Amino acid sequence: MSAQSRPKSVAGALAAVLREKGAAEIQAVGAGAVNQAVKAIAIARGFVAPNGIDLITIPSFHEIAIGGEERTAIKFLLGSR
Repeated sequence: MSAQSRPKSVAGALAAVLREKGAAEIQAVGAGAVNQAVKAIAIARGFVAPNGIDLITIPSFHEIAIGGEERTAIKFLLGSR
């Protein structure tokens, strides 16, 4: 996820993965990327609700390497209840 990601497009992809696999994961680094991720998750919730999927999200911190440098990302685990 990046700050330039389009939330509606990401939401559509998330909805497809959730319908097929039942779970998904997004990682975002930086305030702008986290903002877009949260928007995408909210939109995806509306996309999958008619299919009887009650989307929930569990956020956590996750250390990742970008360009050989350690960064802290927010990881969103998505599933249904």
